[in-house]
Amino acid sequence: MTDELVHLESGGVAVLIDASGPGLPSVLHWGAALGKLGEEAAAGLRAAVSRQTAPRTLDAAWNLSLSPLEGDGWSGRPGLQLRRDGVLLRPRWKLGEVRTSATGFACTARDEASGLELDLVISIEAGGVVAVDHRLRHAGGEGRLPVEVEWVEATLPVPKSTDRLLTFDGRWSREKRPVTTAMPAGSIVRQSRRGRPGHDAPMLFAALEGEPRWRTGRVWAAHVAWSSDATYRLDHVTDSAILVGGGEVLRPGELVLAPGDEYAAPRVLFAYSDAGLDGVAAAFHDLLRARPGHPSSPRPFVLNTWEAVYFDHDPARVLALAERAASVGVERFVLDDGWFLGRRDDTTSLGDWIVDRSVWPDGLRPLADRVHELGMQFGLWFEPEMVSLDSEVARAHPEWLLHDPAHLRHDPGLSWRDQYVLDLADPGAYAHVLGQISGLVDDLGIDFIKWDHNRDLVDTVHDGRPGVHAQMIAVYRLLDELRARHPRLEIESCSSGGARTDLGMLAHTDRVWASDSNDAVERQDIQRWTGLLLPPELVGAHVGPPTSHSSGRTLGLTYRMATSLLGSAGLEWNILDCDADELEAITRFTALYRELRPVTHRGRVVHPDLRDPAWRVTGFVADDAAVFVVATVASLEDARAERLRLPGLDPSRVYRVRVRRELGRAAHGGNTPEWYRTGDLDLPGAVLTEVGLQLPTLWPEQAFVLHLEGR
Repeated sequence: MTDELVHLESGGVAVLIDASGPGLPSVLHWGAALGKLGEEAAAGLRAAVSRQTAPRTLDAAWNLSLSPLEGDGWSGRPGLQLRRDGVLLRPRWKLGEVRTSATGFACTARDEASGLELDLVISIEAGGVVAVDHRLRHAGGEGRLPVEVEWVEATLPVPKSTDRLLTFDGRWSREKRPVTTAMPAGSIVRQSRRGRPGHDAPMLFAALEGEPRWRTGRVWAAHVAWSSDATYRLDHVTDSAILVGGGEVLRPGELVLAPGDEYAAPRVLFAYSDAGLDGVAAAFHDLLRARPGHPSSPRPFVLNTWEAVYFDHDPARVLALAERAASVGVERFVLDDGWFLGRRDDTTSLGDWIVDRSVWPDGLRPLADRVHELGMQFGLWFEPEMVSLDSEVARAHPEWLLHDPAHLRHDPGLSWRDQYVLDLADPGAYAHVLGQISGLVDDLGIDFIKWDHNRDLVDTVHDGRPGVHAQMIAVYRLLDELRARHPRLEIESCSSGGARTDLGMLAHTDRVWASDSNDAVERQDIQRWTGLLLPPELVGAHVGPPTSHSSGRTLGLTYRMATSLLGSAGLEWNILDCDADELEAITRFTALYRELRPVTHRGRVVHPDLRDPAWRVTGFVADDAAVFVVATVASLEDARAERLRLPGLDPSRVYRVRVRRELGRAAHGGNTPEWYRTGDLDLPGAVLTEVGLQLPTLWPEQAFVLHLEGR
């Protein structure tokens, strides 16, 4: 391999980088592994994929660099955009130091005219996920003027054979709605400007060959690992490769680099799969599971009190709920909103993280101690980034609000759910929140924090500039400092449900709350598509009451429990009102969850491609076992259902297939296969994968669980 052509390869993925200079390197290939390339093949490959030679179009047109600009002959969206004194900068980068390893490439480039330096790093991480990092540095002397950063984005090329774009949309309680279009022409962007990704977040841009399928087809996907405003971009111009990627949205004047300053752009992650969307999910899951800080202990079964008591914090009732929770097998008890000073509804008190003695006269210590005595972990709800005007902290420190003071004086209607944003980039506000939360963790022995974020950031002002970027950096730092002070503390990211479930946030927390909807029909798809990025052990999935508080839909307990198995399971339900049969069923469910979670939380997630759109089947396949949750969300099209082929099994093993009846029986029509009636059979993995099982004709909104044990 020549020094000019860098070949990175790992996890079935290869990246070929042309670093011959004099400008920024370019990527010649990102996709399937290529194996060892000799000197002759390397030289031939560059000639095989070069763009053109003179005199066609631009006589000296370059291949697309890692940050393509108009000065490179690029007519798409620039890779970065900068201004000095209001005038657009036009850097011409000169490649400097290059550093390589088997799975990593790093280089530094400099633009002498502006005094700017750009560090570029490409690495192949666990699962074959390609990480791209940019760092821009103002290396000029003190006499140089500051540089305003408009954007710095990462892109990689994908083949012209891609003809579909998959991205996502949604709303509160119905997050992660897939949107597939024909490959759009030209340069397009989708941006979040909510101060969080939002319920309608794109989540990723995926270029596909053909319609999205779970088990087949080639896919190239990009995800911006950033928990605030983000850009997703696709450039499909006629005289170049297709680019996908993204970066951070910065408002005018938000980020200005003085000499000596630098900006680390958010990491952008790229996943390639030749095995459909399941291959993309496997890559991201492997990446997350390989982290040193990935949760290694079994994910506890949770009871969260929100839909059980809301703001009605009667200590005796909450204690009785904890006692009941322990009796049915709950392992983590979480007290939600309503415990702190003056918080009797959602219009006041955010920012005053002091236990309300008028409601809890003895404080929360008796509850926390009793929860621990019962063998459960104790969790508590906070919304640390928000503040109510009707609070002690806002009255004492109005300068801590992340809003334009003039607007607050004249238009307090900028609130959202009667709450405002606390400027955590302000040292005083930061110290206030850190001190109050850390003190409670110490005092109560808190094991778990539900960290909520219930509003968009609108018209933010920090030190006279837009403050979204500074706020996000401060939030990350606050999360990290809490975890450093309390190494056993776990934190869940909730943002009105699933409005902040990106991989940037997962670098600082231990799980996410996928949605405020506990409607199990909605949850089937929310869990499925959230799982394109996140493995199930990181995604909370709770059993709500019979009639959903978010949709009004009434569903049976069997269906609600089976759906909860798709993630990190729990309850969001006042089980003090349950009858004896329901309590017995819940007790069986918690035991089944504990039995199956070594498979559901460690296995490879698979989705059989079924023809009938009413089916939702999710599998979890480990080395010697598998679990499949089989559900319907509507009535089936055919009176005789199709066969279910179970992907991912070891073809050489014989599997005992059992229908786990602990959750109850699913209602179905007249076509009942023998295996489903008896509840178990033995078949080789090859037969189960290629021939499959005849499905029963389930009624709408029914589910059952298959458990396979191999030998």
